[in-house]
Amino acid sequence: MSTSLAATAAAQTNAGTSSATSPLASLGSNFTDFLNMLMTQLQNQDPTSPMDTNQFTSELVQFTSVEQQINTNNSLTQLIQYTQDGAMLQSAQLVGRQVAVTSGQLALQNATAGVVYTATSAGPVAITVTDAAGNVLDQQTVQASQGQNNWSWNGQTGNGAQLPDGAYNVSVTQGGAALPFSVVGTASGVQNSGGGLTLQMGPVSVPFASLVSVLN
Repeated sequence: MSTSLAATAAAQTNAGTSSATSPLASLGSNFTDFLNMLMTQLQNQDPTSPMDTNQFTSELVQFTSVEQQINTNNSLTQLIQYTQDGAMLQSAQLVGRQVAVTSGQLALQNATAGVVYTATSAGPVAITVTDAAGNVLDQQTVQASQGQNNWSWNGQTGNGAQLPDGAYNVSVTQGGAALPFSVVGTASGVQNSGGGLTLQMGPVSVPFASLVSVLN
């Protein structure tokens, strides 16, 4: 055959097919046209010079392979959706509970926020709270023990002024070196954002993967 039956069938189908048609539906229509044209050629072929069966056999295999790939992609999409829905339901159980997450922002909720940090050795540790512009709001030096420590903040500045609930930047250092820490707050919601789950603690939103522990 000088012209591919599959290509001809596809061209005829595409000419009358909207761009909104799904790939699988379009493929099925092309495949039906291909079979109709194939049967017509078989019925009208020259008995003394039968058509080459290798080409249309190859095209049949190609159609089947593409159809399987589309079906696999559809199945994977559904599986991902089911997994996300299940994770959404499970994570919703965290709402109202106290959690620790990896974040550089404190979530001041009802004039309460907290930090869990790990000190490399016993001694003084500096904890600094700043606003979005980098202005220091409060800075405290606390005596830490080696290992895990807890620090709570009531939302007051160094001069005693009470700050409103909101998100504030925080850093924890010992001897000028940054220490690993997580912030503590109350989970207030879970969102499915851009295909990924986001955990909210009042004004602070973090990827769900940032969850370190559930404290109560």
